[in-house]
Amino acid sequence: MSYNRHEIFQRLLKGESIPMADPDYSEIRKVVERTRKINQKLNQAEDPEAIRMILEELIAGEVDESTTLFTPFHTNIGINISLGKRVFINHACSFLDLGGITIEDDVMVGPRVNISSENHPVDIPTRKTMVPGQVIIKRNAWIGAGATILPGVTVGENSVVAAGAVVNKDVPDNTVVGGVPARILKELKP
Repeated sequence: MSYNRHEIFQRLLKGESIPMADPDYSEIRKVVERTRKINQKLNQAEDPEAIRMILEELIAGEVDESTTLFTPFHTNIGINISLGKRVFINHACSFLDLGGITIEDDVMVGPRVNISSENHPVDIPTRKTMVPGQVIIKRNAWIGAGATILPGVTVGENSVVAAGAVVNKDVPDNTVVGGVPARILKELKP
């Protein structure tokens, strides 16, 4: 069975909020179990080629030979992550990808970066609802150490997210953002 094709994953990728009581929610749990096992294997691998092959299994897609991942790496689903060419992901990163995470070509991701494409409402009666929001990191962006990218955010082309920043809104192309919440600190000349 192709997990990407199961209806609940398509609904999440389309941005549909899904309560945990949804009859198809158990499909998410099945993929989480699969992902835990692959993640464990990934984080025990030492050879770069083995890491790339296991990462392909984890995301259920191709990982270009030019892309590098330093372990440990953690994700809850994996199948909704898309990686471009010449991507570098440093150690101890965590990606929550139910809403989809796309990392385009030439992106650098620093250590301990958290990217989340999923959230929950603050309202108590609906809090156990999954609210997805696709995250897109555009070409040639650099995400600094310990930064957090929240659901629904697009980081623009050539932009830099400073270390420790919490990004809760889109980052324009060719800018440097930093702080909590992140704000524009500088414009870059392409």
